[in-house]
Amino acid sequence: MRWHPPNRATTPMAIVCVALLVNGCAAPVWGTPPAAENTPPASVVAPQASLPALPEAPPAPPAAPFDGLDARVRQATADAAASGADIETVVLDRNTGQIVSNGANRPFPIASVVKLFIADDLLLQEVEGKTELSAADRQSLDMMLRSSDDSAAQTFWDRSGGNAVIARVKARYGLAGTTAPYNGHWDVTQSTATDLVRYYDMLLDGAGGLPPEQADIIIGNLAQSTPTGNDGYPQRFGIPDGLYAEPVAVKQGWFCCWNGGNQLHVSTGAIGPDRRYVMAISSLDPTGDAAARANITQAVKTMFPGGKI
Repeated sequence: MRWHPPNRATTPMAIVCVALLVNGCAAPVWGTPPAAENTPPASVVAPQASLPALPEAPPAPPAAPFDGLDARVRQATADAAASGADIETVVLDRNTGQIVSNGANRPFPIASVVKLFIADDLLLQEVEGKTELSAADRQSLDMMLRSSDDSAAQTFWDRSGGNAVIARVKARYGLAGTTAPYNGHWDVTQSTATDLVRYYDMLLDGAGGLPPEQADIIIGNLAQSTPTGNDGYPQRFGIPDGLYAEPVAVKQGWFCCWNGGNQLHVSTGAIGPDRRYVMAISSLDPTGDAAARANITQAVKTMFPGGKI
């Protein structure tokens, strides 16, 4: 990941039901009474049929996954601010459509997270017959997504037309808050947490135009994200270390410095065995890089105690 001189930018019951089974019957007759003249025959009482069991009450619905999340997001945002960090975050439940955010939705540089867009655009070009990917290209693509290889990103960026990549992806996915880099450098592409969550959601359901087979290449690589980037930088901050009890497929981004001496960290991805949840979180933090990584990870842990949604 590159070092950047200071820039001016907008920061961003169970109810247990006992079924009472009532079995009514007459007392049994032991032996036979003596016959008597003019004595009417004994009545025979048939056993009563068993009463049907009472219907069981439906089980209480489980607690919704996002119960209390609004408050925890506010707490995480306040805690980060106390350390000087400014965070932006959005979480989506793809099954219910519920979204929780800290409400800011300001644009920020997405650093290596733009490699998602580069890969998406490149794979669609291949599907459309506009380019061919060699075995070496595919290996580079894997390294770009898993280990954030910058040289692969630069090669594919230049080959695909630079800023035109962002224009095409923005149009296909409807990313209203995403803008191409002002200086042509892919790592200062700007977006919002809302746009990044929208991108993942549409990538996963195919609404952005990339066929499922190609989308699986991206998500499959993100699920194999390496502990450190190709440049040696630790890339388990945020979602991976914060949601440690969940399977995740993540793309991370980082660099220094932005808008002064702020460390930029961005953590994005799909969460859960069925990719039910999507999350994006960014941080601009004036502390050192290790402290900034710890702060963004703690924010995720505050939102999701126990490392699970």
